[in-house]
Amino acid sequence: MNILLQGGQILTMAQEEPEILQTDIGITDDRIAFIGDIPAGFKADKTIDASESLIMPGLVNAHTHISMSLLRNYADDLPFWEWLMDRIMPVEDNMTSDFAYHGAQLSIIEMIRSGTTTFADMYFFMERAAQAVDESGMRANLSRGATFLNGDEDLAKLEESEHFFKEWNGKADGRIKVDIAPHAPYTCPPKYIKMMGELTKKLGCNTHIHLSESRKEVEDSKAEHGKSPIKHVFDLGLFDSRTYAAHCVHLSSEDIKIIAENNVSVVNNPGSNMKLANGFAPVTKLLEAGVNVALGTDGSASNNNLNMFEEINLAALVNKAVEEEPTVVPAYTALKMATINGAKALGLENEIGTLEKGKKADMIMIDLKKAHFYPRYNLVSSLVYSAQGSDVKTVFCNGKILMEDYKLLTMNEEIVCANAEISAKKMTAGDNK
Repeated sequence: MNILLQGGQILTMAQEEPEILQTDIGITDDRIAFIGDIPAGFKADKTIDASESLIMPGLVNAHTHISMSLLRNYADDLPFWEWLMDRIMPVEDNMTSDFAYHGAQLSIIEMIRSGTTTFADMYFFMERAAQAVDESGMRANLSRGATFLNGDEDLAKLEESEHFFKEWNGKADGRIKVDIAPHAPYTCPPKYIKMMGELTKKLGCNTHIHLSESRKEVEDSKAEHGKSPIKHVFDLGLFDSRTYAAHCVHLSSEDIKIIAENNVSVVNNPGSNMKLANGFAPVTKLLEAGVNVALGTDGSASNNNLNMFEEINLAALVNKAVEEEPTVVPAYTALKMATINGAKALGLENEIGTLEKGKKADMIMIDLKKAHFYPRYNLVSSLVYSAQGSDVKTVFCNGKILMEDYKLLTMNEEIVCANAEISAKKMTAGDNK
């Protein structure tokens, strides 16, 4: 199918400096056919007037837990370890396959509506998350988050991870990739981290892990292992495969050097880190060291939304305040973190993250007719400092329209919200039937 987006302002994200083109863009099946003059022979099956829109790559949420939307606003304003160990993990024992599916659907609707076309998810009941991705039309890197708090009793999680890879990697027209996810060093003793690392190498996929999220995690690692979480997993060989590490808030200069030398991508989650009072990742130092820094929302239980435009805004603002320097993390850098940098983190940079001929047609249209886009001095600045997730009017993923003029085309929002509400109340009441 050929789709023509006519007369829009196109932010390609393909150049080192911002490039906005006032032109047309064409889609053939799942890929971008052209940007610019309409080629001879291109006959549009559908034409969309983009004259009052900005077209840009779909956003990449490089770290989240989509089924945790059922715990949105359930346990707020608590210290991190109390929140995680005393409130969240106990109620997660009541999670069922159906509950996870309903939470995944709810999150996917929220992400589509706010312009995310690709996300990286780490959780459990991942077959149901994959089902929701398949049905929705989104793109995702999915991984079975594995903890080994019960020792060898939890070895089945290794088998689950491998089985999930074999069943779902490359499915949904290639939109689903499967990665391996040891949850964190504090939930995975050394021998299990090694085993997960070996499995990653065997399957040839990526590693997705939480690292150095809190001061306590770092202090406990030094007390138990004599080294930081970063050095600990490096010594265990985890970075032998492509790794994207969520949070990385508390880092030493040695940690940053290890991350840079091993091409580890860091996924900054500013909203979640602030809400749980875990601090601010040293984003400026990471960027100066040449580290690929992407953005994520974390789960809705600790954010409490999946709005990547909010994370873009926070990434630009927070680092200016932390460094007391207004020039750090300029607007275009923040947008890169949510597009091409996220694609690089997930190993998808040759397919998504920029708008270029031949790449996958993952793109969003921003409604420029909103008051906060006037006057139009600098649209890149507007996207970072003024735009809202609700400004996204049309969403394409893999060439398919998932939302058009604010109307969802692949999911029934009313039914999804109703199911999520019922499942959430049952789960927190301890009723998993």
